[in-house]
Amino acid sequence: MPMRLLLLLALLQTPATPATADGPCTAAEHHQFDFWIGDWDVRAATGQALGTNHITSILGGCALQENWSSANGKSRGVSINAFDPADHRWHQEWVDNSPSRLTLTGGLVSGRMVMEQREPPSADGKVQVQRITWTPLEDGRVRQHWEVSVDGGTTWKTAFDGYYSRRPAGPPGV
Repeated sequence: MPMRLLLLLALLQTPATPATADGPCTAAEHHQFDFWIGDWDVRAATGQALGTNHITSILGGCALQENWSSANGKSRGVSINAFDPADHRWHQEWVDNSPSRLTLTGGLVSGRMVMEQREPPSADGKVQVQRITWTPLEDGRVRQHWEVSVDGGTTWKTAFDGYYSRRPAGPPGV
């Protein structure tokens, strides 16, 4: 576990660099999640402000870095997301100041990014699953729907449901 945290911290210290045509991460699979790149205002379906998120392409297009802040400023978190050509899956490492951590794995399903974390069975044999789905919407927004199952995926409850709208660009030089 500590090695993963060290890797995450090292990646967070790496400056953003654009992908190059001859770089190692130019295959289409490495860019399946690029629809999430940008500066976003995140709101509930009711319009309530939930927070802001800044997603950038880093490491020559080999990873996405997320920087989340809740609307009240109390919750902050970061993630690193990358496609692994060895297993042909996307992986996300998330940490926040609560402190909590998620290790998600998945991929593109019908145009949506779907990643899960499946916990080992508890003492009573129940399996908890975290599933997050990012769906690009026709109007340019992205919906992030986080669900939790405590029965191995038979039933689900929503933990977070946010709609990402691109933040307007500020004046030049700001």
